[in-house]
Amino acid sequence: MKLGIVITSNHPETVWNAFRLGNFSLNQNDKTQIFLMANGVEAENLSTDQFNVGEQMELFLANGGILFACGTCIKIRKKNSSELCPMSNMADLYGIINQSDKVISF
Repeated sequence: MKLGIVITSNHPETVWNAFRLGNFSLNQNDKTQIFLMANGVEAENLSTDQFNVGEQMELFLANGGILFACGTCIKIRKKNSSELCPMSNMADLYGIINQSDKVISF
């Protein structure tokens, strides 16, 4: 299966669970892509003692997941592109939606 996940939340537990699903999907040999949008582009800075979001994000990339982040949303927050928040655009989001068998949002 090809799974697309769109994350718009900056709630640590929600984002942590979204990446856990992404990692589980990769372990099932699914092609999994995640697009961070709106508040979701803050994901790399959301880790808490209870919800290690950064660890889940790094695991997602290490396991072959593909990660995108809305460039406009990054710029609005005066952030820079990074490995865990790679700048992309609406064409990339459209590609995820168009190519995925299922799309889920958090």
